[in-house]
Amino acid sequence: MRIITFLQKASIFLLMVLFCLQVYAKKNEYTTYKLKHSMYKKEWIDFNKNGLKDVYEDPTQPIDLRIENLLSQMNLDEKTCQMVTLYGYGRVLKDDLPTPDWKNKLWKDGMGAIDEHLNGFQQWGLPPSSNPYVWPASKHAWALNEVQRFFIEDTRLGIPTDFTNEGIRGVESYIATNFPTQLGIGHTWNRKLVHKIGEITGVEARVLGYTNVYAPILDVGRDQRWGRYEEVYGESPYLVAELGTQMTKGMQKDYQVAATAKHYIAYSNNKGAREGMARVDPQMSPREVEMIHVIPFLRVIRDANILGVMSSYNDYNGEPIQSSKYWLTDRLRGEMGFKGYVVSDSDAVEYLHSKHNTAQNMKESVRQSVEAGLNMRCTFRSPDSYVLPLRELVEEGAISMETIDDRVRYILRVKFLVGLFDQPYQMDLENADKVVASAENEAISLQAARESMVLLKNKNNTLPLDKKNLKKIAVCGPNADEVSFALTHYGPLAVEVTSVLKGIKTKVGSDVEILYSKGCDLVDANWPESEILDFPITAAEQNEINKAVENAKKSDIIIAVVGGGVRTCGENKSRSDITLPGRQEDLLKALHATGKQMIVILINGRPLAVNWAEANVDAILETWYSGAKGGDAVADILFGDYNPGGKLTVTFPKHVGQIPFNFPSRPFSQVDGGRKVGVTGNQSRVNDCLYPFGYGLSYTKFEYSNLEIHDKIITPKQDVRISFQVKNIGKREGDEVIQLYIRDVLSSVTTYEKNLCGFERTHLKSGEEKKIEMTIKSEDMALFNRHNEWVVEPGEFKMMIGASSRDIRLKGSYVVATPNEIKKVVKQESKLNTASASVNTDKAKHILDNEKTTVWSASKGEYISLSLPPNSSPKQVHINWASATPKSEFELQLSSGGGQFITVYTGEITEINKAKLYKFATAISSDFRIVIKKGTVSIAEVVLQ
Repeated sequence: MRIITFLQKASIFLLMVLFCLQVYAKKNEYTTYKLKHSMYKKEWIDFNKNGLKDVYEDPTQPIDLRIENLLSQMNLDEKTCQMVTLYGYGRVLKDDLPTPDWKNKLWKDGMGAIDEHLNGFQQWGLPPSSNPYVWPASKHAWALNEVQRFFIEDTRLGIPTDFTNEGIRGVESYIATNFPTQLGIGHTWNRKLVHKIGEITGVEARVLGYTNVYAPILDVGRDQRWGRYEEVYGESPYLVAELGTQMTKGMQKDYQVAATAKHYIAYSNNKGAREGMARVDPQMSPREVEMIHVIPFLRVIRDANILGVMSSYNDYNGEPIQSSKYWLTDRLRGEMGFKGYVVSDSDAVEYLHSKHNTAQNMKESVRQSVEAGLNMRCTFRSPDSYVLPLRELVEEGAISMETIDDRVRYILRVKFLVGLFDQPYQMDLENADKVVASAENEAISLQAARESMVLLKNKNNTLPLDKKNLKKIAVCGPNADEVSFALTHYGPLAVEVTSVLKGIKTKVGSDVEILYSKGCDLVDANWPESEILDFPITAAEQNEINKAVENAKKSDIIIAVVGGGVRTCGENKSRSDITLPGRQEDLLKALHATGKQMIVILINGRPLAVNWAEANVDAILETWYSGAKGGDAVADILFGDYNPGGKLTVTFPKHVGQIPFNFPSRPFSQVDGGRKVGVTGNQSRVNDCLYPFGYGLSYTKFEYSNLEIHDKIITPKQDVRISFQVKNIGKREGDEVIQLYIRDVLSSVTTYEKNLCGFERTHLKSGEEKKIEMTIKSEDMALFNRHNEWVVEPGEFKMMIGASSRDIRLKGSYVVATPNEIKKVVKQESKLNTASASVNTDKAKHILDNEKTTVWSASKGEYISLSLPPNSSPKQVHINWASATPKSEFELQLSSGGGQFITVYTGEITEINKAKLYKFATAISSDFRIVIKKGTVSIAEVVLQ
């Protein structure tokens, strides 16, 4: 990845000034796009220029008919050109705009997609492109229109190309709204926010001219050494599926763009987290693949109708995914119902012969890929290298025309869905300048940065800081004034980024003096060899540490900003260790020796084993790669303008030797041996993790209560509804991320100790209480059994609600029974499930506790409800009235669902401290309710039959 040098920063600054001057001088030049060709009709486009409205040109016709009509008119050259990508300007394509020579190129017959055209990215290690068409947004959109115009006006059938681009932290463009990386976004646990991020990414991509964005990443994190950990949402397949679904729905809103998920499949757990050409041999059992890695793709395809999937270039169980009909066709299309097109990741096709050695040459690699189910090849090579052998294979009969038609059909389907045949151009160019990186979108970026951060430690309420009590702050560390982590590939490239140092300075203004020193570099001169060999600290390194120490001695508090960066993490940058690299821990120890309070800010793309910091510093804030607004968000949290509420979606091991150490895990798989250290002890290795999945602190505290489980006995196809109360019992408003876990108590195969199956991020003011309702879906209880089937097995399920996977606040259980067994189970259980009330909710449980001295009290207009097992038909109830004012009256009501209650009995309370029987007309009911119509009463016990 690219490391931003001083000269590169200066280059970016000068380019931004130049582009601003261009916008000012030519602000009216790129406002609207005008088309003069006679093929453009009022309500349709004559793509094949024959003067007739063919079916594929008619917007009123069904998409399937339009596809078949177009397909019937295409020849082999045109079909095979749809099955390949041409990488854009500066990568493979040498021209920014069409030239007369294009009519002599392969793409004279069309092109499936043009990837990353004029998005500003050149290659790893280089600054953004200085091409005049990368910015401003209107000029960029105009340029892509011009390229599109070639394919529409100068090819026989006028099939538009699909402009693809990256976009996992905002669409990759010279400038666009810059969000945190996916790992940071995952730590928000906020479905609505992720949906909005997706929507902004899609909107900005489309107005810039792109129609397909390679996001979200649905890989599940398993090995913290892996360089691409920064790109996953987390370690839970449920969380990855939920956030991936929202990201996709936001991006594909109104089909503004197609979203393409990556990397399909079993990509994120390579042997030893090795990278590069060693991305092979995932260390997983078949059941692990199904229960961890398949779920996100399965659910995002089903629930969000994602239009693209990128096939990965790893193998699994000795079979390359790229040539696997089982994975690309049988599973992806047959089981998951995928209707979009499959695009290859980088050299996935070429790797069949150059890495996996399962194909003899390129031609055989092409045959295997197409037969397996690949629709479009995408890599940094000429499209001829794929299309020419593909045509030979068809002409030789090695690949049938029926197979070619099937592969092209899906490509055309996506193009029709995103409107390329109805609105292929961006006509309102001026709007692009208003939309891209707008103030409104930047505000969402700031909110995402705030919500992504996790408070890991806060000894004696060190945070938040009160600047009134501070005169000088020592800010140091290699990441304090660093911004390169926000400007790497796969997102916006040249936006203004607020560093932590700048954010703090802006926050405190002239009230507090900031003493800055770098302290050390991100890595030392011998890194990563210095992780296994002890190289002496150099005089220059010691001098930098000494400068930081001197500033610390003069200051009231120390803020050390450490972690990782583009040198230590990212694609092709897996590590052999997960400690702080270089001299960073030496810096922390020297600062700690001053005796001053110290806050550590972590900026990193993977969990780090910061054991010394956890044991010694006063506060630790994890910020991940938080995007362009990260420095502002950090300052907001440090000084109490925002209360951190993020929770970990990953596990922090204490040592690299513990890996694999992640969530979810099998029962007892992460339990070690003895616990007594020392010469006479019995402990042989470090136990437990540093921070567990779901962990995170706040400046306030939350209390959980009143768990109610609706339908405690269900069939395998039913869901379970639960509700409970969460209250902010602290002095500050804040967010709580509530987590729901389940455990299959007895199963035919080993299942995970805890499965995340629900979460909600909720904001509560001080003293505010909120009722939370969640549903455990039937599919979330399923396991992959010995017959390779997803089933919900009958038996007991434990349910846990908590503030983390370890901090469980509420527990309960329910039973799954077959329809034939459910009556038997019901007899073994109480007819009543749980009680809830409109008043005195904490006392509602007393009517079911078989204790006459505990009561629930209420007055006129209040009620108490009992949820019932499925298919209940109560016909009478015993009520023990503990007290009642004279002539108190009540009603008995039943509900069959939908929140509507029907009165089945009305009466006056005549007997106290005695179980009084009331009979009523029976009906299949979900809830029973007692309503107080007059007076004030207390109820000791209720028995419904």
